[in-house]
Amino acid sequence: ANLDRLKQNHAKIGWKLMLDESHVVEQGGEKIAILGVQNWGAQMRFPKYGNLAQAHAGSGDASFKILLSHDPSHWEAQVLEYSDIDLTLSGHTHGMQFGVNLPGFKWSPVQYVYKQWAGLYSQGKQHLYVNTGLGFIGYPGRVGFLPEITVFELRRA
Repeated sequence: ANLDRLKQNHAKIGWKLMLDESHVVEQGGEKIAILGVQNWGAQMRFPKYGNLAQAHAGSGDASFKILLSHDPSHWEAQVLEYSDIDLTLSGHTHGMQFGVNLPGFKWSPVQYVYKQWAGLYSQGKQHLYVNTGLGFIGYPGRVGFLPEITVFELRRA
């Protein structure tokens, strides 16, 4: 019931939840697919609702594909098998809201739980960006990791 109410509220304000689906945007003859999956976590304590195959099926022949997947553990567990997904955007870890974030050095206890926990990761031509977020879980604050909003500028290769 909670999820249904959340979906209704998002629809009222014009937001589209990406629940195991994709949308293709075309401009100037170029196609970019935005794929979105429900939560999928590699750890047992988080349910695996997401269906990447279903989301991917609608992405067609888009020349660039961006996946929205909340939990970064999804990337190594499933996403890398889809070689045409160029960029995955995740969050979930919040950088544990605690750590050291200096140029050239980044540390947080969350790195002992999540291999990819903040920033950009690459494997071959595929990339994962994990945003440390704006909010918090539990403790209403942050130490060492400020709230983050990430802006990506896509350019033709």
